[in-house]
Amino acid sequence: MTAQREGLRLGIFMPNCSYGTSISTYKPDPEDWRIERNREIAAAAEGAGFHFLFPVSRWRGFGGETNYLGTSIETMTWAASLLTTTKRIQVFSTVHIPAFNPLVAAKMGASLDHIGNGRWGINLVSGWNKAEFEMMGVEILEHGDRYRRTAQFIEILKGLWTEPPGSFDYESDWYTIRGGYVSPQPVAKPHPPIVNAGSSDDARETVARHCDWAFMSPPTLETNARVAADFKARAARHGRSVRCVSAVYLVCRDTEAQAAAERDRIVAQMDRPAAENWCRELGIESGSFDDHTLEMIALGAGAMPIVGDAEAVAEQLARLYDAGVDGALMSYPDYLADTERIGRDIVPRLRERGVLSPRP
Repeated sequence: MTAQREGLRLGIFMPNCSYGTSISTYKPDPEDWRIERNREIAAAAEGAGFHFLFPVSRWRGFGGETNYLGTSIETMTWAASLLTTTKRIQVFSTVHIPAFNPLVAAKMGASLDHIGNGRWGINLVSGWNKAEFEMMGVEILEHGDRYRRTAQFIEILKGLWTEPPGSFDYESDWYTIRGGYVSPQPVAKPHPPIVNAGSSDDARETVARHCDWAFMSPPTLETNARVAADFKARAARHGRSVRCVSAVYLVCRDTEAQAAAERDRIVAQMDRPAAENWCRELGIESGSFDDHTLEMIALGAGAMPIVGDAEAVAEQLARLYDAGVDGALMSYPDYLADTERIGRDIVPRLRERGVLSPRP
């Protein structure tokens, strides 16, 4: 018998960094990176029945007029704040593996999971932003080695979180742990959820073998369906399952015309130097992309755009779920107002369609 599939989970790619996530000078609430506003957004999301919150982790900005993502709240401390002001919603931290020792991350994570009584999770980034790590004097590894190190980092986290404190040893190319000790261990069993956002073949295999969630950012419904199916097939070959969550950029307004106008405002005020710097750091030669592609990146940093009135947006989210995607990691122009709008206008429509996971 096939197990019944869980409903769609809704999350927010939170604005703990300045000018996230549109690479545009148009920003209805330019101070929404502040922790007080993040707490307000988290409360609105929890009240609306959303399921999880993700932060962006950045150590410096991308230049341009906005210095895109240049002012930010670090994500372990950010999670501690939000876990103390919420009751049910899951809160993740984003950890750049080159910048953290795994034992330190395991200890901080276990502490956060106690603060949230089992509601914390970790999003692991293998490391891609050369400028950030050059600033630290940290070398960026060759691509395949990044994911081999990521696998080892995860094995250490799981060992420290599940084996008796003081008993865990680990020796590898990048890490040595002797008598690894973390106490208290996490509340969540067997351990907090582990997420990775890579899309290469190396990344997909690492997720399939070691992670609980795959964070995806294909730009269309069809590519989301293909990527989710691939992640799930790979995990199944290892006797595992993976939850697939897609990044979506929502522009929802009272009418289709108003939503389109808001989208056009964002793109018309693109911070082009910052968008080009973003592409360059990702290893994309921006000259090989036409303006439309750069505009897509500017709109939502590569997330799949969903633009329309409440009925159209709910229908697109339902179609995403029907395509095999388990969660939507949403960002939008005006975080607090749009979170309230989605709770009021979109969540009831998803419940009527029978695709939304129950409240946490």
